[in-house]
Amino acid sequence: MKSFFSKIVSFFLTALILFSTSSFTVDMHFCCNQLVDIAVWNKAKTCTEKVQKKDSPLKQCTTLQEKDCCSNESFVKTGNDTIKKANTKLEAETVIFLNTFFYAYVNLFEGLEKNIVPFKQYRPPLISKDIQTLYETYLI
Repeated sequence: MKSFFSKIVSFFLTALILFSTSSFTVDMHFCCNQLVDIAVWNKAKTCTEKVQKKDSPLKQCTTLQEKDCCSNESFVKTGNDTIKKANTKLEAETVIFLNTFFYAYVNLFEGLEKNIVPFKQYRPPLISKDIQTLYETYLI
């Protein structure tokens, strides 16, 4: 369960870093205050019909075919590239530490050829009295 949870958290953290450092543009085309087209990373398609313009000074939108009522809006999200890069310069102390750590770690799990029991040659002590019976202590 702990492994599964850590995998989920690491996936969401990598996705967060990916989306916070990337940049994109959303382009929207409105006609009569209604969203007609939306596009990500490229331009939105505009109205293609031939439109008759009215001569009135007040531009009121009555139909979608009026070209004067159309507008384009863009939303630009710039990427963040202020992430600190890792320092790959190795110094002598770091190399010595890594060599020592690796050597100790490899030898830590090195097994013995034979299972040694240190008390195999010793005899158990002689018990003169049965202590459990004497004190009447029994394991149930």
